[in-house]
Amino acid sequence: MDLNDITEFLFSAARSVGAEITSPWFYLQLGLILAGAGTAYAAGAAIRSRLDMTSLAMGWPAPLRMFMRVLVGSASTAVFAVLMTLARVIMLTSTWPSRSYLLAVAANLAFAWLIIRVITSVIRNAFIVRLVSLSAWLVAALSILGELDPTIEALDSVSIVLGGLRLTPLLLIKLGVLLAVALWLTNIASNFAESRITRSGDLTPSIQVLLVKMIRLALMIFAVAVVMSAVGINLSALAIFSGAAGVGIGFGLQKIVANFISGIILLADKSVKPGDLVTIGDSSGRISAMKTRYISVAAGDGREFLIPNEDLVTQKVTNWTYTDKNTLVKVNFGTNYDADPRLVCKLAVDVAAAAKRALKGKPPNCILVEFAEAGMKFSLTFWIADPDGMDNVKSDVMLSLWEAFKREGIRVPYPVREIRVRGGTLPVETTVEVSS
Repeated sequence: MDLNDITEFLFSAARSVGAEITSPWFYLQLGLILAGAGTAYAAGAAIRSRLDMTSLAMGWPAPLRMFMRVLVGSASTAVFAVLMTLARVIMLTSTWPSRSYLLAVAANLAFAWLIIRVITSVIRNAFIVRLVSLSAWLVAALSILGELDPTIEALDSVSIVLGGLRLTPLLLIKLGVLLAVALWLTNIASNFAESRITRSGDLTPSIQVLLVKMIRLALMIFAVAVVMSAVGINLSALAIFSGAAGVGIGFGLQKIVANFISGIILLADKSVKPGDLVTIGDSSGRISAMKTRYISVAAGDGREFLIPNEDLVTQKVTNWTYTDKNTLVKVNFGTNYDADPRLVCKLAVDVAAAAKRALKGKPPNCILVEFAEAGMKFSLTFWIADPDGMDNVKSDVMLSLWEAFKREGIRVPYPVREIRVRGGTLPVETTVEVSS
């Protein structure tokens, strides 16, 4: 179709429209359509206000409840379609030749929109629902008006040839629609595979995440290849652009690819996995999720640190639960020199052994580490089964130590400063003494 054909088509359409507008039957049908639209709007509002779908559909099967919910929500469209059909039947019996072509178009468009709304009700994303509904209704409208084939020819007549690839608006529309459908189906399939894999008790969490990522990537590549082949794009025709595009994409996606490869390495070597308690730099918490680009570390106070996978490969990572969740807790404290160090160690060991989370199979230990200027320094160590909440355990043990020291009369050293001023005939002399 060249420019002359397009011009002739537009002039012919304009002449047809002009002839129809001058006919009195056109205005009669237009009036019926406007009256039917107003009546349908009022009837739909009345139906939605009077029907309580929650109580009405109680006990119905889920597909039937969903169908009725969509039907009630589109009650105005359904009433309009019925009214236009009745008006067309009346016009068919009252006039010959029939003057009801606009009523037929309005009824068909209304029924098409109603069917599309019922079909798209299974989609949860509101934006996708609107996009699919409008696109499908546009195609249905062109088909009802008999302009679908001319529109397809017009979209296919404009093209850009790049190497061996011929790009047209029709090809791009087909590619977009099929690619959206294929990726939607791919997402459903990958979610189903993920649910089956996560329920498997024979696989470790890291292997489960690795399998899910590999399945998602493989399905996406397969979907794109199938769609491009379906629309007639030869993948070898894209080889011309692969070199330059690959270099540009490589520089732009360098960090993304590095994080993706690092994520695969982390899942393969099992150095970290979901549920591990880790410390990375100044960030500490439990790994809640491992994504393609980052891991999510829950700090326990409502915050989540999103740490790139590359940082876990290149930086120092402390994994508190790598091979064993048992964790050694160390409590440093001091006493004055009046206390018996052996009694202090015994009290500290008894307090640690009485802690709720202390492991019974690994007895605590307390040692004297230093004779300092202000007093004696001790180190108490004991084991707990899980590093989660280690600071709370240390706090409980230190509070118990404080209570035990008060019962035994043991004092904790702290600096005391005394200032003595001597007066008399001699010059004033000031001395500072530090004692404990």
